[in-house]
Amino acid sequence: MSYVRHAVVVAAFSLFIAIGLGIARDEDWLKQIVYSEAIGLSIWACIDFGRHLFKVDPDTRWPSGWRSLVLQAGGVVCGYCIGTWIGDQYCGCSTFELWRHSARTFASYLILCIAVSAAISHFFLSRGKDQRRLQQIAAAQRDASEAQLKLLESQLEPHMLFNTLANLRALIAIDPPRAQAMLDQLIAYLRATLGASRADFHPLAAEFARLRDYLALMALRMGPRLETRFDLPADLAQVPVPPLLLQPLVENAIKHGLEPHVAGGRIEVAATRAGDRLQLVVRDTGAGLSDPLVAPVDPSRFGLANVRQRLQTVYGAGAALELAAAADAEGGTRALITLPLRARPHRSG
Repeated sequence: MSYVRHAVVVAAFSLFIAIGLGIARDEDWLKQIVYSEAIGLSIWACIDFGRHLFKVDPDTRWPSGWRSLVLQAGGVVCGYCIGTWIGDQYCGCSTFELWRHSARTFASYLILCIAVSAAISHFFLSRGKDQRRLQQIAAAQRDASEAQLKLLESQLEPHMLFNTLANLRALIAIDPPRAQAMLDQLIAYLRATLGASRADFHPLAAEFARLRDYLALMALRMGPRLETRFDLPADLAQVPVPPLLLQPLVENAIKHGLEPHVAGGRIEVAATRAGDRLQLVVRDTGAGLSDPLVAPVDPSRFGLANVRQRLQTVYGAGAALELAAAADAEGGTRALITLPLRARPHRSG
């Protein structure tokens, strides 16, 4: 397609030249257009296709140094001869006769062709450099975003593990048999989770499966104080999301919502469609944000900050995280993630 665009640009430029020459010389317009288009397109074709005969600069896709000069000089000569022959065939005349009768006119045509071809070559060369530079900037931004995302993910995994080990340590002192069962469950959970979390994205169904495993692990410590509820519609199961996206929200729900409550409570994880948006909700029926007996949840804490940064890195301004008190009579806290449903996830710089 780039060759087609180049040809259209050259044809338009040649038409402009033909109109100018036709006005200046008061000659046959159609004849002037045929010669101008034939010569212009022939020179362009010889240069643009001929560059593949040389070793090209990977940054510009054009030959450099003396190769560039040879290409342009050879392209002008060959293109001028081919285009002139085409024009001669159309009008039934001979440009050689023009050279015999007026060498000055012939030379002016040749100089004009050289100037035009040089301008066109410079335009395409500069455009190629600019496009290559933009590609390099975009690649650098993608690499930086991916490095930032990997750093955030590498911080999240040990954070989750340390929280779980802290829970296990507390359980050892009060119920060693359950602590043993929890340790076995933790080993199985880590084996299933940490390897899978190395992917950039996984289906939403896999995210829910990992949360079920984690809450099953927490249930060994909390017993009947922990209830869970999951709601994942079948048509949303394969939507790609970053791994461990909801994990910090579930950890916060347990640590700041259910653990301070003697009676415990329920954690609900749900996915819904809102137009072209995906909404992910982690809600608990625990202490809530306004309970005076519980220190308020700082939105800048590691888990929430990590989720926000990962959303920004992957989706840019297209995703958001909101934390608010639950609006119904059961109380508790509601964390809502909103992100694009159909758009392909991307790395933002």
